[in-house]
Amino acid sequence: MSHDLIISGIHLELTEALKEAVRLKMERLFKHETRIIRLRMELERASSKDHRSEFVAKGHITLSGPEIIVSVASEDLYKSMDLLVDKLDRKLRRRSRLLKVKRHHPHEIEIPYASLPKISAA
Repeated sequence: MSHDLIISGIHLELTEALKEAVRLKMERLFKHETRIIRLRMELERASSKDHRSEFVAKGHITLSGPEIIVSVASEDLYKSMDLLVDKLDRKLRRRSRLLKVKRHHPHEIEIPYASLPKISAA
């Protein structure tokens, strides 16, 4: 696929197996939304004493319109990646649904009669 996918690791080394796992998980998002310009995932090992949120996965989706940014933390890197992809998928579906509702139900605009231009009978 010719999609723009950026994978970066912060305080951890990205192995080929980890990069391939990210690619496979992110393909799901490209299948749901074809207008994605760029998708970036940052995997981070948090330097904290709390081991329940040791790994943080951040996702950035660039589309036409506002960018979608999501962050998820858990005790396992692969679990963080799965949760992140699920959350990004929900955001994309919500955005698509809202655009569809807006397209099929345009807002009505009331214009006062006094502000309409006068038409002269010729």
